[in-house]
Amino acid sequence: MFWLLAVLAYLLGSLSFAILLSRFAGGPDPRTSGSGNPGATNMLRVAGKKWAALTLLGDLLKGLLPILIAAVLGLSLQQQAWIGLAAVVGHLYPVYFRFRGGKGVATAAGTLLGLYPPAALLAACAWLLAFVLTRTSSLAALIATPLILPLLAWQQPAVLLPMTLLTALIVWRHRRNLRDLFAGRERHF
Repeated sequence: MFWLLAVLAYLLGSLSFAILLSRFAGGPDPRTSGSGNPGATNMLRVAGKKWAALTLLGDLLKGLLPILIAAVLGLSLQQQAWIGLAAVVGHLYPVYFRFRGGKGVATAAGTLLGLYPPAALLAACAWLLAFVLTRTSSLAALIATPLILPLLAWQQPAVLLPMTLLTALIVWRHRRNLRDLFAGRERHF
């Protein structure tokens, strides 16, 4: 059951709401517009608030739904975390879109929400505060994502390994943003 759900989580994670909503709305492909990232932040740039909010919701649900299904099926918390990681990997490397995906922050937030809501709330507050102070979405994500690991390690030690890998993948996907941040070229809102 675990492996089947992990594969299904990956396939669900591979659905890019930014791309699908852009096609539905007749807007530009987010991979060829703005920052080139198929995620909510770029959708805000290229399609507006409504489409960005829908993208954010869709991406968040991709991480949350597999966790909820795994919990209902009685899988352990650690198995749920691996399944959530599979959904995030699907978002990062989607099979439907030639493995060219987003940065995984919203899908990871959905995973966290399913695993341990206080960590998701803490990460959301950290992201919001960092964004308000810097007006830089990537910096906010890079601050909020690693912040949740100590809380998870303390409260839910069984999920530490998959969530450490999740954090490493998100930081890896933001490597260009890190270079731009250090060079003073990162985009601000």
